[in-house]
Amino acid sequence: MASMGCERNKPSSPAVGNTGGTLVVASAGDADNLFPPLTMTNQGRQVVDQIFDYLADIGPQLNTIGDVGFTPRLAKSWTWAPDSMSIAFRLNARARWHDGKPVTASDVRFTFKLLIDPALGSPIAATLGGIDSVTVRDSLTAVVWYAKRSPEQFFDFVYNVAVLPEHLLDSIPVKSLASSRFARQPVGSGRFRFARWDGGSRIEIVSDTNNYRGRAKLDRVVWLITPDMSAAATRLLTGEADFLEVVSGPTVGQVIASPNIRLLTAPSLDYGFLAFNVRRPPFNDREVRRALSMAVDRPSLAKNVFDTLALAGLGPVTRAIPASKGLSAIQFDSAAAARILSAHAPISFRILVPTSSAVRMKYATLLQSQYRRFGVKVTIEPMEVNAFVQRLTKGDFDAVLNAWHTDPSPAAVLQAWGGSSMPPQGANFSGYRNPGFDPLVDSAAQSFDANKALAQYARAYALIDADAPAVWLYEARSVSGVNRRVQVASVRADAWWSDLADWTIAAR
Repeated sequence: MASMGCERNKPSSPAVGNTGGTLVVASAGDADNLFPPLTMTNQGRQVVDQIFDYLADIGPQLNTIGDVGFTPRLAKSWTWAPDSMSIAFRLNARARWHDGKPVTASDVRFTFKLLIDPALGSPIAATLGGIDSVTVRDSLTAVVWYAKRSPEQFFDFVYNVAVLPEHLLDSIPVKSLASSRFARQPVGSGRFRFARWDGGSRIEIVSDTNNYRGRAKLDRVVWLITPDMSAAATRLLTGEADFLEVVSGPTVGQVIASPNIRLLTAPSLDYGFLAFNVRRPPFNDREVRRALSMAVDRPSLAKNVFDTLALAGLGPVTRAIPASKGLSAIQFDSAAAARILSAHAPISFRILVPTSSAVRMKYATLLQSQYRRFGVKVTIEPMEVNAFVQRLTKGDFDAVLNAWHTDPSPAAVLQAWGGSSMPPQGANFSGYRNPGFDPLVDSAAQSFDANKALAQYARAYALIDADAPAVWLYEARSVSGVNRRVQVASVRADAWWSDLADWTIAAR
């Protein structure tokens, strides 16, 4: 289907003077919160990345080595120490929080200390292990100190750390930040300001007209929360919404046939999987996990759900990342699966599924049917997204249908699967551990030899694939629907929303 008149990922040329207006996004789910260190859903990330700013921005090539391709954001410049053990970031003197206070180096230091505080339990903490500290040289110069040199040390900090306002957060107990007023009414320094959040209904942001990086070209962006995907598609097709992040199934044909809508496709860093809680039987048995993987015809399921717009997953990585080359997940083998599962019968478990995802709900039904053929009883446990996240973070599940938006770095696999990334310190909700996995990833991440690093990443991915803590179901291309009035600045593989402030929309 992707070849049927789809618009590829090519930047559009905004019409001269064509600024202003409201972009309406039909969103499949609500945000979990709007506090960057704890935001885990894509819906939440889309919003916070407009409200908050980072020191620098990764380029469209998604290079994670050194600082090549990165462009200034809060930091107008940076200077590496001769031994590369520290980087001094010089902040833009014009940068302001949305309440008018200046952004300072102390805010950068405060943010780092908060992110690594165990009381907060931010999953980002796992990515900052190589950073020793942040100091303040003067009000506009923050110095990031590293425990050791690494190829991705610049990326680790600037990509993951959305700078937070110390003057608004330092008086709030760390354990209360997740439920604080700030987490629902945030104050940032980005090109958009927070406007309103009606839980389960809509989120609005408005242009920060005096922003140091320039006024956003859109006046306002509205996310209409529409968990029913057919209703979300209807909003796009009828003109009630201007953008739909995920277009699949019959909607693809409807978009292609529409004179007012076009498809926008791009590579993706998103993968979907059925994760097993390896702390619970029968999933604490590697042989059973492998058999449950062999029992799933992943290519057929991907074809059933996505047609040609997704491929069977390779592992906790997507094909957009070079380290995935040559990787192959456990293949469908009904005979071997039947032999192993019958030896461990009876097997029954519950699959936790967020109702906000039509894709995962469909996968749950298909998996239930496939496992039934092997005498495995699966009960589907649908759940509203916020309750789903709570159960996930507590490890209160047998198996869970989840999706992950990975970082461009292949080392980001440790965020969700590293042995030291268990909640509340990280997002390894399944409890997977292998004493050989983390060291391989760490060694690859520290290697300045690109070929050696790729080989070590490949070994690490092969190891986790063999352990089967999850069934790697799919890797979806980013296929969105957008009204033809909208001129898209660009679409990056890691975040379609990265340049949202530069999108424009023509008047009706």
